[in-house]
Amino acid sequence: MTAFFALATSLLWGLADFGGGLLTRRAPALTVVVVSQSIAAVVLGAIVVATGGWSEAGPRLWFAVAAGLVGPVALLSFYQALALGPMGVVSPLATLSVAVPVSVGLFLGERPGPTQVAGIAVAVLGVVLAGGPQLRGAPVQRRAILLTLVAALGFGTVFVLITEASTTVTGLFLALFVQRLTNVAVGGAALYAAVRRGTPALPEAGLPWAALPTYAFVGLADVAANGTYALAAQRGPVTVAAVLASLYPVVTALAARGFLRERLRAVQAAGAGLALVGTLLLATG
Repeated sequence: MTAFFALATSLLWGLADFGGGLLTRRAPALTVVVVSQSIAAVVLGAIVVATGGWSEAGPRLWFAVAAGLVGPVALLSFYQALALGPMGVVSPLATLSVAVPVSVGLFLGERPGPTQVAGIAVAVLGVVLAGGPQLRGAPVQRRAILLTLVAALGFGTVFVLITEASTTVTGLFLALFVQRLTNVAVGGAALYAAVRRGTPALPEAGLPWAALPTYAFVGLADVAANGTYALAAQRGPVTVAAVLASLYPVVTALAARGFLRERLRAVQAAGAGLALVGTLLLATG
C-alpha cells in the first residue's frame, strides 16, 4: 500500500504542477496559489464538517500549521526560480526535496534493503534526467540556484510535517484543512503586499470564469497528493514513500507531451525509463 499511495502522490502532484504551470502563463503565481488553495479549503471544510473531523483537533495540528507556513514559501520560491531559469536546471534540481524525508527516515532508524537502496538511486537519477537537465547553454544565476534550493528544502519539510499532523483519516482531513487555511492566509498576505507595491493581482482581462475548474483541479489535486503521501509514509518506510512520491516531474513531462504535444528529449525519455525501473525495484524490495 505504501507504493500505491506514494505513486498516487506522484500522479496527483505531477498533474497539479502541469495545471499550475498552465495557469501561471495567464495569471500571477500568487493569484494562482491563493485562488486554487481557497477552493481546496472550502471543499476540505465541507468534508471536515461532514466527517466530524473537528473531534480530532489536538496538538498535532501545529504540524499542519507549520506545513501551511512553509508550503507557500517553497512554491513561490520555485515559481520565481523557474522565471529566472533555465528551467532545464531548476526543475530537476528541485527534486533534491526528497533528501529531507529520506534523511529523517534514516535518522529514525529505517534501513532499506540492498534492492531498495538500488531502487532509490535509480529512481532519483531517473527523476533528475526526466526533468531534462540543461548540460550546456545559458549560465545559471546564483539567485535561481538559491531559490530552487529553498524550494526543495521547503517541499521536503512539508513532506515530513504533514506526515506528523494526524494519525487517523478524519484527522488527516482536518490537518489538510488547517494547512490550506494557513496557505491561504500566507499567500493572501503576500498577494496584498504585492498589490500595494503596484503588482496587478489579476490579468488584464480579469479572472476568466472558464478557468475556475482548472484552479479547482490544481488545488484539490495538491490536497489529495498531500493526503496520499501522508498515508504512504504512515503505512511503510518513509525512505521508500518519499522517493516514489518524488516521481512527479515524470508525470508533468508526460502530461506536457500528451496535452501540449511537447516532444520529450532523449535524456527525458531515458529518465522516465529509469524512474520506472527504480519504482519496480522499490516495490519488489
